[in-house]
Amino acid sequence: MQTGSGGSKGATAIPAPAVTEAAVELRVRESYPLVAIVARQLRRQLTLDAPLEDLQSYGHEGLLQAARRFDESRGVPFRRWANLRIRGAILDGVRSYGNVPRRVYAKIRALQASDALQDAKIEDDAARPAPSTPEEADEALTGYIRAMATAMAVQFLASPKGDELDRVVDEDDDSSPERLAERKELVTQLREVLGTLPDNERTLLTRYYFEDVTLEEAGRELGLSKSWASRLHARAIETLEKRLRRVG
Repeated sequence: MQTGSGGSKGATAIPAPAVTEAAVELRVRESYPLVAIVARQLRRQLTLDAPLEDLQSYGHEGLLQAARRFDESRGVPFRRWANLRIRGAILDGVRSYGNVPRRVYAKIRALQASDALQDAKIEDDAARPAPSTPEEADEALTGYIRAMATAMAVQFLASPKGDELDRVVDEDDDSSPERLAERKELVTQLREVLGTLPDNERTLLTRYYFEDVTLEEAGRELGLSKSWASRLHARAIETLEKRLRRVG
């Protein structure tokens, strides 16, 4: 997935065209049922005890932001765009809870990493023509699935740092010495492969996955807009996946 070179540093996202309140209201009204669907899906995926109404409240906020920021000129369906914004708002809301079980925290971060790749794919799909052959489509899909799996695996290996630990309860049932030794070995191998990436890619992945900085914040530190940070993340994960496969 080509997302530009070092020349993207400092690039700024093109603001979406102004949208009327009537258009925002229409988008929200038409996609309102999507909030309940996404909230139920995430509640099941995360095995949360949180009231569904709380998750939907976060989701409604995400839907409203999606309706205001949506740029239809990109050719992306609104529901696809809104789905990610709703998911992101709910996941951010759950992360703000006190005493989040470590297993839930890990799932949240893995889903956020997955969503970051989907964001980049939306940008890529809007900017590129569709694959011209079934073989090209299969190749693109395979690469995307591999990158998605790599992002989620890396996030499960990484540990929350700093202030985030104050909100995480250690309920790890797999904390046997053998499990911990295996994880340590995998993390060591992962860091070695990370060290072979270009500086900006290595920094972005390290900050995002191992130091618990948001992708937007990590990108800002590199002088990147949110959109370019998303694209750099996708490119870095794709490179990381290929190099991890080479070392087994």
